[in-house]
Amino acid sequence: MRPSSLRRSCAALAAVTSLALTVTACGGTTKNDVKDAASAATSAQKADPKAELKKGLTVGFLPKQVNNPYFTSADRGGAKALAELGETYKEVGPSSATDTSGQVSYVNTLTQQQVDAIAVSAQDPGALCTALKQAMRNGIKIVTYDSDTKPDCRDAFVSQAAAEDLGRTQVQLLARQIGYQGEIAVLSAAQTATNQNTWIGFMKDELKEPKYKNVKLVKVAYGNDDAQQSFQQTQGLLQEYPDLKGIVSPTTVGIKAAAQYLSGSKYRGKVRLTGLGTPNDLRTYIKNGTIDAFELWDPAKLGDLAARTAVALSSGQITGRQGETFTAGGTEYTLGKDGVINLGRPTVFDAENIDQFDF
Repeated sequence: MRPSSLRRSCAALAAVTSLALTVTACGGTTKNDVKDAASAATSAQKADPKAELKKGLTVGFLPKQVNNPYFTSADRGGAKALAELGETYKEVGPSSATDTSGQVSYVNTLTQQQVDAIAVSAQDPGALCTALKQAMRNGIKIVTYDSDTKPDCRDAFVSQAAAEDLGRTQVQLLARQIGYQGEIAVLSAAQTATNQNTWIGFMKDELKEPKYKNVKLVKVAYGNDDAQQSFQQTQGLLQEYPDLKGIVSPTTVGIKAAAQYLSGSKYRGKVRLTGLGTPNDLRTYIKNGTIDAFELWDPAKLGDLAARTAVALSSGQITGRQGETFTAGGTEYTLGKDGVINLGRPTVFDAENIDQFDF
């Protein structure tokens, strides 16, 4: 057992039994005794926004997919924040964005390594729950970022922006570009991706508004956050729907692959494309007319906030309850329903401003 974990176990046991135990006394307890004590202590814990941030914590980042440019940027933001706070950063994760069993294995590994907190972008809302709950029983704080689990499987969720804003604004962007008329499609990531499905739900709801009466959503396709699959799905959409006017892709891998296909085809400038992407990935396609505008948050800031939230949880400044507040990077955040923390509104990128950004 690492020293920090041993101290945490001892503190938890002391809180439950109200006994002044020393570190050596903890050696006489069983592993299950410590787990039960930690669980009871956590359930009774109250937030102390004035608590000092602990130093020397280890926070494990588990993205949906390693070597994905989006998550690379996000996790670098987390690493930088942790270094600034005097903590230790580590990253693990699957090479495929649909390897749910792989994510479960990595959660178990981080639990065995007794990290202090885990920041995870979930591939599936429920598949990780058993493993995450086991981690929580071991006193590990769980923060989801980018894509959530079920609320009872983590302490807090750092959302890129309000899900409703993201879903509706992508439709609004595309509808303006096609003159509020014509067939459109969605190119999503995996069918199980929590964030994608939530945004698509709001897209569909937005399309019910009277101003979209001449806009028809013909299909939701899935590229599984794989560049080749997303490229092929784009090609397939245009073959299946020759009158397609626009595509919205709420995934950085998907929108880049779609832009690559459109840019080299007869559809460039005719079929509009928008969604969620990074300036560095899409700058070329903005400048050659393949894309008019797209949106995103700064993924490095998302990773930064996920890291700072993990440290705030581990330090007792927050517990994950609605209404709690904490300061991260000079900004005060308030936890919403089910412990959701919103990073802020997305930024729209177009030819006028894209060169101002580098990520």
